[in-house]
Amino acid sequence: QVQLVESGGGLVQAGGSLRLSCAASGSILSINAMGWYRQAPGKQRELVANITSEGIINYADIVKGRFTNSRENAKNLVYLQMNSLKPEDTAVYYCEFGGMDYWGKGTLVTVSS
Repeated sequence: QVQLVESGGGLVQAGGSLRLSCAASGSILSINAMGWYRQAPGKQRELVANITSEGIINYADIVKGRFTNSRENAKNLVYLQMNSLKPEDTAVYYCEFGGMDYWGKGTLVTVSS
């Protein structure tokens, strides 16, 4: 089993920044893919960004140039630096591990206009 704990969400004004963190713990034997999804009220969960086990980073088009995904392999940590936030970025952000094998409980990001 793998446990994921997200942190760093909160309320920010449009144009501001937030940094999300996700710590993975448990039965982790090797470097796995990890990533971020988000779900806004009334919408489906969608990919924000992920990092493959080989370190390849993918971004959703809607966040390219504004969000940066990174990781510390030795600590099983991933980060999502979010800049130039927009009201439409408001959502619960979820961390996932191992290609969506495990999920965190989510952290709420609210961007006010």
